[in-house]
Amino acid sequence: MTTLDAGIGRRRPQAAGRTRAAMPQAHPDEVADTLSARGGVSRAVVLLQTTASLLWLPQAALLALAVGGIAAGSDASAAWLPALGILVLGVARAMMDGAGNRLAFRQARSRLSALRKEAVAALAKTSPLDATRPSSGLAASTLAEQAEAIVPYVARFRPARFKAMVVPLAILACVLAFSWAAALVLLIAAPLIPIFMALVGWRAKQASKEQLAEMGSMNAFLMDRLRGLTTIRSFGAVDRTATQLRASAEDLRGRTMAVLRIAFLSSAVLELFAALGVAMVAVYVGFHLLGELNFGAWGSRLSLAEGLFILLLAPSFFEPLRDLSAVWHDRASGEAAFDALKKLAASGRKTVAASAAKGSRIGARGALSLSVEGLVFRHTEEAAPVFNDFDLEVEPGERVALVAPSGEGKSTLLALIAGLIVPENGTIRIGGVAMDRANVPDLRASIAWIGQDPHIFPGTIKSNVTLGRPDVDQARVSAALEVVSLSELAARRGPAMIGEGGFGLSGGEALRLALARAAATPQAGLVLADEPTAHLDRETAHEVTESLLRISRGKTLIVATHDPLLAARMDRVITLKAPETAGDGS
Repeated sequence: MTTLDAGIGRRRPQAAGRTRAAMPQAHPDEVADTLSARGGVSRAVVLLQTTASLLWLPQAALLALAVGGIAAGSDASAAWLPALGILVLGVARAMMDGAGNRLAFRQARSRLSALRKEAVAALAKTSPLDATRPSSGLAASTLAEQAEAIVPYVARFRPARFKAMVVPLAILACVLAFSWAAALVLLIAAPLIPIFMALVGWRAKQASKEQLAEMGSMNAFLMDRLRGLTTIRSFGAVDRTATQLRASAEDLRGRTMAVLRIAFLSSAVLELFAALGVAMVAVYVGFHLLGELNFGAWGSRLSLAEGLFILLLAPSFFEPLRDLSAVWHDRASGEAAFDALKKLAASGRKTVAASAAKGSRIGARGALSLSVEGLVFRHTEEAAPVFNDFDLEVEPGERVALVAPSGEGKSTLLALIAGLIVPENGTIRIGGVAMDRANVPDLRASIAWIGQDPHIFPGTIKSNVTLGRPDVDQARVSAALEVVSLSELAARRGPAMIGEGGFGLSGGEALRLALARAAATPQAGLVLADEPTAHLDRETAHEVTESLLRISRGKTLIVATHDPLLAARMDRVITLKAPETAGDGS
């Protein structure tokens, strides 16, 4: 939509209890399908890293054979061939492992970028009038900080899990071929590790969720207080705000330390059982070679090479489990980040989304008619309807004022007309074309929106008029500024920058700058203005009214207002009534 002011995002339904969209909204299963990246990296990455780990088996065998041969009295030159094999296998193992890690990281980073894009797209489709829409601080924290936990989870967890299932079994089979006693020791020690890891992991996931939620809440709190810093200073609430921020930071510190304690506990459990398992195997092999334990081998005593082979494999038996334990905390943090992204994308009721199908095209540009038929809308399923079978007809070029007490649906009606929120029932036609998914791109290009709290971006006056639109050239900008009486201000400021939120401009100047955005789009045949003179003094309100009337010449104008002077300048005044008594609204 042309000149859709970001300021509308700060407007919320005023009726009590209107906090959840009735229809339609993103189904949780659909969002889960869209954001289901738990499959992780490709199979090639998993096979590369698993094969690299399995190459240690022939390396250990060659090393054991070489040492055993030397101990048996063989010439040291006989160890050159096993040493060359160990070197070749080591180089191949390092190359495969490095290639697998690099490929896994690139795939994980690509997956995260896609997830962020999908989450941002879903968030952008959320209606700015939705009360459940997350704050900008929470959204920024989720997308920028929390989402980063997905990379180590996607890149490392699936390969580590697959290696933990394959490599220990392969090592166990090799050990079992020489000694059933050593294999039994490994078989008893191994299951204890994943059991305790699972118990610790459940708590780790919950702790990670709590920590990420507290981080998002703290960011949202901080951004909200920074925006209202002037007000906080005016009311002398700086110390109180600092105390609240300090308490929030202390809570976050406590939750972060809880996550770290659980992570260290997981590592301690793994190292304990791994050390015990390796020690028991070493004790058995040592006493067996000394002749103190004459059981456990298949019919004969283990040779030095066989015993050394088992000892070399014993630590490697627990290595995949050690790697899995290292990424277990990544898994907890990654799944918490996934859930946060899903919640961010699923929250809120959506705007009228555009479809790929081509709809009807609006004919000649100019003033557009508006037809509302059988409109039904409520903010929640439990709430009373704001509009119930509401009808409205506006002729092309007509200027209409919507008047009603606060919270009775003026802004909501404008949002419904603009497609910023989907009605429960009814049809809205602009220029004879229905506002639906097929037609919404063309219709929004024909609408100019002017909010009572327009967002001014940091930049020059010109950049705030063009908003990056390539068809708005310097001549059109100059003409638009002239229409809203901002030419002198623009000439005086020149290329000087405007601060975020219009810092450096008065309220009236900021509002007229928003009017200039609408004036710079001559293809807009319908102008929607939401309380354009609210909170302005009489003289500034008069200037804004005159500018609004000038830019709406030859166009259809619908304005929601409490201002009787502005309403008196319109062709028709419509008083919105309660749904039980409202007729066609005329």
